[in-house]
Amino acid sequence: MSHHVTAAKDKVPVGQKAAFGAGHFILNILPGTLGVFIQFFLLTAWGVDPLWAGLLGGLPRIFDSITDPIMGFISDNTKSKWGRRRPYIFVGAIVSGILFFLMWQLDDNASQSYIIWHVMVLQLLFLIGNTMFATPLVGLGYEMTSDYNERTRLMAFSNTMGQIAWMIVPWLYVIIPDSDTFSTQTEGVRTMALIVGALCIVFGILPALFCKGIDSAHMENRKEINLKTLAANLKDLFAGIVQVSKNKPFMKLCGATFLVFNGFQLVAAFGVFIIVFYMYNGSYEQAGTWPAWFNTINAIITAFIVIPIISRMANKWGKRKAFIISTILSIVGYLLKWWGFDVALNDKFNQTSFGKTLNSAVGSLFEWLNPALESVGMSWFSIDPGSDVPWLIFLPIPLFAFGMGGLFTLMMSMTADVCDLDELENGMPRKEGTFGAIYWLMVKIGQSIALVLGGVILSIVGFDPNATEQSVETMTNLRIADILVPSLTAALAVWVMWKYSLSEDRARKIKEELVARRGEL
Repeated sequence: MSHHVTAAKDKVPVGQKAAFGAGHFILNILPGTLGVFIQFFLLTAWGVDPLWAGLLGGLPRIFDSITDPIMGFISDNTKSKWGRRRPYIFVGAIVSGILFFLMWQLDDNASQSYIIWHVMVLQLLFLIGNTMFATPLVGLGYEMTSDYNERTRLMAFSNTMGQIAWMIVPWLYVIIPDSDTFSTQTEGVRTMALIVGALCIVFGILPALFCKGIDSAHMENRKEINLKTLAANLKDLFAGIVQVSKNKPFMKLCGATFLVFNGFQLVAAFGVFIIVFYMYNGSYEQAGTWPAWFNTINAIITAFIVIPIISRMANKWGKRKAFIISTILSIVGYLLKWWGFDVALNDKFNQTSFGKTLNSAVGSLFEWLNPALESVGMSWFSIDPGSDVPWLIFLPIPLFAFGMGGLFTLMMSMTADVCDLDELENGMPRKEGTFGAIYWLMVKIGQSIALVLGGVILSIVGFDPNATEQSVETMTNLRIADILVPSLTAALAVWVMWKYSLSEDRARKIKEELVARRGEL
């Protein structure tokens, strides 16, 4: 267990943690909403072919992954009185919010060709603004503290706030199709795009206003950023990427993240389809709010139970061991989904005296709540008091939540440690922006592949979103993919991280050497 006491100067004030967390809320709400709109409502609201929807989700990520290192290099070398990162975060949040809104202002009767080109072009422009916001924000987080454990606490705090987005996003599946809320699904998408765009602007600018990064006033060896130095800058950019790619601990972090996140992302929409089309025979009315409750409870448990546990695990056993343990727990959780989503087992549980008692308690609660919910226009949040709750779908959540809960909490903290190692080996300027960009480049390339493959898997298993009933074979294969894909990628990630070498002792020695080199007290 770590016996190190974090110095007062290395502690990040709660206000700055909250502002940084607000930025991470936006980092999650934007891709979460975008994924729902592309993977689900393009299909159900506008009737776009699943393969085209997958391509719309995946191909722009390739462009996005190219712009990230460029933005990282720019923010690393920027000289301004507001710091290296904050001006870009401020402008990027505003641009992202406006373009996200415009992307989804589609006419009900628009042709498929028009929809594809409109979403593709606006998404590319949106991703430029989002890169301007996201890449400097990630780099800013790496430099807000130099303490090994405080970095984990900062990332745990921000990741918890980021999970709030995932408490909201699942309800888009319920709110938008609700006829009492919106007359059509297309109207719902347009309205929610306006709300999300406004949230992006309001919360996205907070890190730029309140967070403080490293003092870069006297940072040496920064490049001039202008049109005259463009050719030289490109050369330096590629040299920096090559240098970063030689950092073995960092490449292990990228590899493990690529595997865990994109294995999860590939099947992210499958859970909704399984609940609706397998457990409730294609009836959105009967499925009600259970897909939303499933994902929301997952986010709540991740935010308020799993992440604090992981933070303590990292403090006690180190970040590498905490990652390995949390990832193995997630694999067990994924495997348990086979029984959790079994219709017969859920029916048997609801016939037990305990199941009947639980259903009665939930029914009584919502019998009391529903009139109040309807009076404020939240009928979509209600539960039929006479319905049985599919309790078993929630049982795997506390285990598989350790996968995503541990991933970004620990990986972003460890990337900050890697930035110290790079400064020790390669000198100034520090390259938090470049490291953050390369890290997210790996995520986005994998995400683009995952989104495309998600559409491919749906096509291979014969899933038809326009059909009420799916074949038994289709749903069985979809359930197998929903479990097998993230389990295998998580297992590979454990193998990648097994010999990760940047321990707490080594990280603290690196920090001491850097302090001595800089002549700091």
